[in-house]
Amino acid sequence: MATSSARPAFAPRYNLSTLPDRTTAPPATQPAYSYPPPAVQQPAQQSHPQHHHHRDERGAQRAERDRLERDGPAALAALTEEQREEISEAFALFDLDKDKRIDYHELKVAMKALGFEVPKSEILQILQTHGSPSAPQQQQGQGQQGAGAGGYVHSKLLLPLNGFQNIMAEKIRARDPRDEILRAFDLFDEGGKGKINLQDLRRVAKELGEGLQEEELVAMIEEFDLDGDGCIDRDEFLGICLG
Repeated sequence: MATSSARPAFAPRYNLSTLPDRTTAPPATQPAYSYPPPAVQQPAQQSHPQHHHHRDERGAQRAERDRLERDGPAALAALTEEQREEISEAFALFDLDKDKRIDYHELKVAMKALGFEVPKSEILQILQTHGSPSAPQQQQGQGQQGAGAGGYVHSKLLLPLNGFQNIMAEKIRARDPRDEILRAFDLFDEGGKGKINLQDLRRVAKELGEGLQEEELVAMIEEFDLDGDGCIDRDEFLGICLG
């Protein structure tokens, strides 16, 4: 029987040219989901300026501590024996519990006794740089102000004796000699008159236990009273002490 080239009636009417070519790989496509999921890129953390400030401040405090430990003993050794004794006596006078450390209020009055009126900010800076925390203490009773968990009070910063000596030695060496002289003038000048009269000399001589005669006191006034007003003013007192 002859072979017919006609398509069978049941054959589907496909256009073969439209079928995909399976001899080549299909184009790669990015799946909508994958496992494990791709890492999500986190935004870079930004450093807070306050953190830099605290780190710089701690570094400055550490450098100042190192400097005082290095230079402080030399400054103390350069003082006179009398000046070193004054520093130690001022510390001992206000170290009320005698533990060789003083707190904020004790430090303030001790520095004032040595002739230094220091602002609160500077005293706090000294304690933060050179002080050490006290051990927390157990509060007696419950619910007392300042107590933390378990009834403990928070520690406070205390300045040790050697730190006080080194700090005050540097302050005394950096002080203008005129300031020291004028501080002595104020001790003579009762009432802040701006002048030292015969009565002032008489009082100071008695307080110091000096057995000076009245004629000697009058002679002291006359010798240094350049303007002839019977008193010694600040400039005349400076001239006496500075020679």
